[in-house]
Amino acid sequence: MAIAKAERLMNLALCLLGTRRPLSKRELRGSIEAYLEAGNDDSFNRMFERDKDDLRELGLVIETVDNIDGEVGYHARRDSNRLPPLTLDAEEAAALGLAAKVWQQARLAGAASGALHKLRAAGLPDDADPFAGNSALEPHIPVHESAFEPLMLACRDRRPVVFDYRKANAVQPAPRQVEPWALECWRGHWYLAGFDRDRGAERVFRLSRITGKVRTRSGGFTADVPDVVTVRETVAGWAGESAEGTAVIRLRSGAGYPLRAKARSVTPLDEGWDELEIPYGHGLDASLVEYGPDVVVQEPAELRADVIDRLRAVAKD
Repeated sequence: MAIAKAERLMNLALCLLGTRRPLSKRELRGSIEAYLEAGNDDSFNRMFERDKDDLRELGLVIETVDNIDGEVGYHARRDSNRLPPLTLDAEEAAALGLAAKVWQQARLAGAASGALHKLRAAGLPDDADPFAGNSALEPHIPVHESAFEPLMLACRDRRPVVFDYRKANAVQPAPRQVEPWALECWRGHWYLAGFDRDRGAERVFRLSRITGKVRTRSGGFTADVPDVVTVRETVAGWAGESAEGTAVIRLRSGAGYPLRAKARSVTPLDEGWDELEIPYGHGLDASLVEYGPDVVVQEPAELRADVIDRLRAVAKD
């Protein structure tokens, strides 16, 4: 069975690499003997989807294209699947090994190990042992969100996704159609940057606010992917950490520790309240709403008005 599957994967890869135009599933089924022997359409579709995912896991870049007949075609361009010779010095090999060691503590351990085997075949020095236990560095990136893995694969394969997302000031989640660009970890939380089709603009989503399953969609991206995706800078700006302005708020004693951590000053008040001066930037109103009755905005006036509007919107829902 293992030999039969390997032969089937090889035949599929040769078909996708050898064609000059995208091939539909119907054409691929007629070109590969194992697919012709599939009992029915459902069996073939399941087999083909598994094989396609396996080839992508092995590193083959498979593109999906909608043809003029409305069918989805598949193509593995040679220029997208050709790597130049790799020459890595000791420092570069150590950096790659350290990155791979991070994922040994996450669900991507198998992928990281497989990537290292490929790098060794392409020139990674044999004496570079990224999993040696005598290193003083023990990097760790938490990956608890179930949305991480499907979004990571969608970013890699340039596939649009659909998911339900609950904004900070919303009671119920809403569906979002996104062309995913990049994932990045900031302050212990994972964020996705991409093009929001419904809003026609770039957006950043916190993975912990994605509810339900992430579902992929056929077809390509409709917007250009920027050369540099600044996830951290965008999130920091929304959190007010890159802003030069200052907001004055009243915070209930014993509450709002994240706000206290970034406060420029804290002045105790009477009756169990403190007055804080915190950095003020875009999106601070959404962050303050999460604290509900424990926060009262004093100034600036526009921030106070924005927070009140958001609270009223939540109350109506």
